Amino acid sequence: MDYKEFVDVPQIWKPETHHGKQMKKLKKIIEEKYKVEFGDYMDFHKWSVENLCEFWGEMWDFLGVVSTEKFKTVIDLNLPMRDSPKWFEGAKLNFAENLLKYRDDRIALVQDGEDSKVETYTFAQMYEQSRLYAAAFRKFGLEKGDRVACYMSNRKEAYFAMHAVTSIGAIWTGALPLLGSEAVLNRFKQVKPRVLLTIDRFLQEGEEIEMLSKVKDIVNDLPSLERVLIVASNSKSHTKDISHLKNSCFLDEFLKLGIEKDGSIPPIKFEQVSFSHPVVINYTSGTTGLPKPLVHGTGALISVSNGFFINCDTDRDSAWLSVSPVGWASWTIFAGLHFLGQELVIYEGSPYYLTPTNMWDLLAKHKVTHTYIPPSVVDEFQKRDYLPSKSHDLSSLKLILSGGSVVKPNNYDFMKKIIPHVLFANSYGGTETMGVCIATEMSLPAFKTEINAPCLGTCMEVLDESGNPVVGELGEIVISKPLPSLCLGLWGDEDGSIFREKYFSKYKGIFAMGDYGIINPITKNWRIVCRSDETLKQRGCRFGSSEIYNVVDTFPEVRDSVCVSQYNKELDERAILFLKMRDGYKFNEDLVSRMRTAIAQKLTVRHVPDVIIETREIPYNLNDKKMEIIVKKIINKLPYNSDTVVNPGSLQYYYEVPELQGL
Repeated sequence: MDYKEFVDVPQIWKPETHHGKQMKKLKKIIEEKYKVEFGDYMDFHKWSVENLCEFWGEMWDFLGVVSTEKFKTVIDLNLPMRDSPKWFEGAKLNFAENLLKYRDDRIALVQDGEDSKVETYTFAQMYEQSRLYAAAFRKFGLEKGDRVACYMSNRKEAYFAMHAVTSIGAIWTGALPLLGSEAVLNRFKQVKPRVLLTIDRFLQEGEEIEMLSKVKDIVNDLPSLERVLIVASNSKSHTKDISHLKNSCFLDEFLKLGIEKDGSIPPIKFEQVSFSHPVVINYTSGTTGLPKPLVHGTGALISVSNGFFINCDTDRDSAWLSVSPVGWASWTIFAGLHFLGQELVIYEGSPYYLTPTNMWDLLAKHKVTHTYIPPSVVDEFQKRDYLPSKSHDLSSLKLILSGGSVVKPNNYDFMKKIIPHVLFANSYGGTETMGVCIATEMSLPAFKTEINAPCLGTCMEVLDESGNPVVGELGEIVISKPLPSLCLGLWGDEDGSIFREKYFSKYKGIFAMGDYGIINPITKNWRIVCRSDETLKQRGCRFGSSEIYNVVDTFPEVRDSVCVSQYNKELDERAILFLKMRDGYKFNEDLVSRMRTAIAQKLTVRHVPDVIIETREIPYNLNDKKMEIIVKKIINKLPYNSDTVVNPGSLQYYYEVPELQGL
């Protein structure tokens, strides 16, 4: 990549002295205790990764982790990272107890949705709800180490149930409600849950999603299930016949188990476990083979505290909006906000496209301060002209995070134009880290298309193919030192061999995130380019698909695009660019010629795809990510798994494409 591409990157955020208050509090504590002095955040970060034991020990105290026994050792750094050395050995604590440590009358949880009335719970009320759920699960016989699975829309019942399950020392897992029964079974069969929590139906973008027929298939093919709990979505739900669902009952009936004969509810008994005791199981996307069950312990609390509390500079007055149902790592991340005593507004369904202003109405109504909006949604807002009006009071809104896929320059421009007082910024993390590991640090300047800092205590690097750290060059993003929020391993992988092969084999002893990135040598900020298996290398030039999309997006006649590699028998690679046209426009040679010229001028001649052709539809997953890997596998005649594709009919347009045959 030409060095000049790093010059004159527009600055989008200029911090003031009051920004970074949480980071500065922690920084002052450490400076005074260890007789050190730091300049800015990056000086502090350098010390934190060079003194991991001291830093994370201080973080434990700073965050107010609740435990009956404190740790004896932070971590043994003599053990190799690939062997997953245990954090905070000797500590006895409970995940749910930490989530429920606030029990005051401040607002904890607000439920909203396409089809549900607004409900509000204080921290005290949330504790009481979770107490009832915990009593019912204990009476049922749930024990430490059992698994409970959730397969439902984004509702309050999932939060109360997760608190209850983890209070017992049982393990929480889930699958997205839009997944089909086969995809759900591919996940749950691996972990054998005793209990399934689900719902009879819900609305998604105005469409009725009926769940019980899918649940029937799951129940019939999942013999480990002993009880199926069905949330009644409305007053008519109880009239439905659920007798065909083995061992099923409505949730409200099940909760009666938690009430004693005298009408009292037993106090929650928080099972004290180790820091590395399994708490939650999430799954990889499963584009190759079965989705892999990633196991996380209490480290999930540390991640949300580091990125959202310290870097985003939040406090108890912060209110976050989440539209993520159980099944996304982001659901667990947002659930962790209660550990910080912050308000969480959850939305059942999808708020983005119901009306041109629905999303802005929601943010204004609940006085949201922080939220997350995927880049694909920002694209659609711009294409549809879905803008806030002058009547929308968005004065509470401070920060909109984006990520999950590449955030493009035009995303920043659009958001800055429509809500100029709000910082729109990128972030980077993953299911493996249960949160962000490169974040928006509010005490530092921020630049368009870049992320300004790794989280404290998080040793992030970019490595070339030989494993050497590089700056200003495309390389693999890695975590090169132990991290308490890193996943513990894979469920069922008893000796850890599959886990080590997946994450530690490319660079011996270093955790590879599976993404390519670049560190800007001038700003020192990070750019996320693409998945490492989605990188293109044509005519000796290695680049990410996002570079191509940034140019394609300047053509108003193009609705969407996907760019992937095709290989010949000698494994020589060429780039294939598929274009989906807007209604009213036609694909023709003039467009292809202008696009080739634009890519050559804005990038290089070597970036110009060898083949540019039309397609009728582009596949996406449930997180609105383009499924580049699957398109790549289809055109290269490789096996793939389409479980997470929301529009599987789109895949037909990539089989036996005439222009791609005979290579």
